[in-house]
Amino acid sequence: MLPWTIYSSFAGALVLLAWPRRWAGAARGVALGFALAGAVCGVWGGLAYRPSGELLTLVRAPWVPALGLEYFLAVDGLNLPLVWLTGLAAVAGILFSWNVTEQPRAFFALYLALIGGVYGVFLSFDLFLLFFFYEVAIIPKYFLIARWGSTRREYGAMKLALYSFAGSALVFLGVLALYVKAAGGNAPPLDLAALARRDYDPGFQRWVFPLFFVGFGVLAGLWPLHTWAPTGHVAAPTAASMLLAGVVMKLGAYGALRAGVALFPSGVAAWQGVFLALAVTGIVYGGLVALVQKDFKFVIGYSSVSHMGFVLLGLVTLNPLGLGGAVLQMVSHGLIAGLLFAVVGRMVYDRTHTRQLDELTGLRLARRLPFAAATFVLAGMASMGLPGFSGFVAELSVLVGAWEAQPTAAVVTGAGIVVGAAYIWRALQKAFASEPLPDAPGSAAPAPLEPITLPERLGAGLLLAATVALGLFPGLVMDYILPSARVLLEAWHAGGPR
Repeated sequence: MLPWTIYSSFAGALVLLAWPRRWAGAARGVALGFALAGAVCGVWGGLAYRPSGELLTLVRAPWVPALGLEYFLAVDGLNLPLVWLTGLAAVAGILFSWNVTEQPRAFFALYLALIGGVYGVFLSFDLFLLFFFYEVAIIPKYFLIARWGSTRREYGAMKLALYSFAGSALVFLGVLALYVKAAGGNAPPLDLAALARRDYDPGFQRWVFPLFFVGFGVLAGLWPLHTWAPTGHVAAPTAASMLLAGVVMKLGAYGALRAGVALFPSGVAAWQGVFLALAVTGIVYGGLVALVQKDFKFVIGYSSVSHMGFVLLGLVTLNPLGLGGAVLQMVSHGLIAGLLFAVVGRMVYDRTHTRQLDELTGLRLARRLPFAAATFVLAGMASMGLPGFSGFVAELSVLVGAWEAQPTAAVVTGAGIVVGAAYIWRALQKAFASEPLPDAPGSAAPAPLEPITLPERLGAGLLLAATVALGLFPGLVMDYILPSARVLLEAWHAGGPR
């Protein structure tokens, strides 16, 4: 059933493109149906996989026989949780886009095309096929921001495109290098499972590994190549912000894992110190910049840079707990960031028409939008990494893994967690908990705001339930992640740095 996550998403996009204009209002229902179908296929198919750490082939067929390229889809414990995350994020994003009335057919068609590309990246085990789906996911993202976004949307979309394609150029150079190196063997030249078993000379690994890690890392918010992310988040419509932070940034981290860390043990060893430093810098820098932002959405945008730093840190710790924590942090951050952007973009901005924290101060949003305030409090607690939420287990796993790899990195990262608590508290106090001064213009009885709708409550409940479930029962996904992380690292050490 897992390949049908891809097929159902693209089928939904095609159906919506052909959907009659006179029934445009029903486009959101059609999109929700196809998103639910993809999510169900992901869960149903995934539950049939036994968490042994082994790779299970789903589909394998010739794609471009002349070049040895295959349509090769497979699943293990590292990509299955990300497939589940994509299903949740896709359904929640549509629920929070229930108010889209401007060209809804095109909006939801692009949305489902993006989701199909994301599923394709996570399930691909031919490197060129992964790269193909990676580019497919970026293209609709550009149009979603440029057409339905706000706040310098053309600039935000163009910046996302330029950074993404610059990173893709580095990745493509790495793909060509691997193709040339592997061509002529018995296995298909870009079979990721076969590539992970090859023994490349250390010199080759040292210059190819950074092509993949930096190239994919651009989309993952790797500091200092992160600046597209806050700009893109702010410019994007709510559903696109949720997907950008929730799953699109994970494409970069996943690519860095599959095509970087998994393939080049000597390259990772040579560059480990550099990327540890960049990841820790991103954690602290992102938090400090979020702490001084005046735009509510920029606060969450820079927080995403900080939290993705944990993912990149975990990837280069090169121990099972750090690597497993990195994958769990991808899932956790996808849920939490999606929820925070939903609160800021849909629940607050669409009703107050401002994201400026100074203007929100005194609007008594905690009283006027109690559901939004409660949701932000819970999502903020999860973002801080408090026990009982998914962020706690994920960040703790990464910290322990980082301590094993480099204790100094773990200590500095701990300071980043403190900064994270500070910017969430500041945003909460300004946006929801402030009362107007007695003589302030807002001290009079404010006008009522549109109540939180049922789709918004359902979307928020879905994401909150998932982050609490993973916080209380992390084994739901860690039991899948850790065996595959151990298998990957055993293979890494078998052909490790020489």
